Amino acid sequence: MPRADYRNCNAVSPECPVGATTYGYYPNLPASIVYITVFGLCCLLQLCLGTRYKTYPYMIGAAIGTFGEAIGYGGRVMMHKNPWSSDGFKIQICCLVLAPSFLAASVYLTLKWVVRHCGEQYSRLKPTTYTWAFISGDFGSIVLQAIGGGVAAAGGHEHPDVANTGDHIILAGIGFQIFTMIVCAAVVGEYYWRLKSNRPVRAKDASSGPPSGSDEPSPEDPEKHGDEANATVKSERLSVDPKKFRVFLWAVGFAFLTIFIRCVYRMPEMSGGWGGPVMRKENEFYVLDGM
Repeated sequence: MPRADYRNCNAVSPECPVGATTYGYYPNLPASIVYITVFGLCCLLQLCLGTRYKTYPYMIGAAIGTFGEAIGYGGRVMMHKNPWSSDGFKIQICCLVLAPSFLAASVYLTLKWVVRHCGEQYSRLKPTTYTWAFISGDFGSIVLQAIGGGVAAAGGHEHPDVANTGDHIILAGIGFQIFTMIVCAAVVGEYYWRLKSNRPVRAKDASSGPPSGSDEPSPEDPEKHGDEANATVKSERLSVDPKKFRVFLWAVGFAFLTIFIRCVYRMPEMSGGWGGPVMRKENEFYVLDGM
């Protein structure tokens, strides 16, 4: 039966079978509820911790991302009740496409502080450059995906050609996001290598730890540079528990990896078009996109 015959479908019936919907199945209700609960709790946790420690920019990105994920899976709950639900489709496609970009932005925000803590002399980029460069790229991908998600949602089941146009725009946004993340991984990877092998890009300055060479404390005033010029930096470093800092770095790295895997998964899923073979595999969706 031609696809066009399903344009007026709004509920499952013999004339409008579930197999003819975009996903071809009833979205799993327990799995969707689990994701809503997990992401909802993560959102509350980010709001509480961000307020307590005054990490407001990070909190905003992480809270929007986790909240968007929870709302997106709410759309899948609506589609469990009615796979032909146009509202459920629009909610889940817009929210689940956009939310990871806000989480990636929060990850980029941490890089500036990690570089400042570990040593700016090992980085090719200035700490603030990490923020504006990668978040700018992330913002570009958000804009493209938002436009694509809006076009796809406007098309829905009724106008598959319009929905496919939105699909292509979303693909462009995801591709740009993957490119941004690869560049970020390369830059951070080089920084880590230089840090571990002690191969600085430039000499230390007062904000990157005790100076060396001609700037070392003189015998007449041994504490001038070591205790006064760098007192603030030293106290900040001493206040950070090394074990907790390593756990933090592993957590940020894991978050980055899962977002990257999700983006890579989205490429073949979306490239097959709405109702494509990858899009119709529910288990893969919950494992790879749910990251």
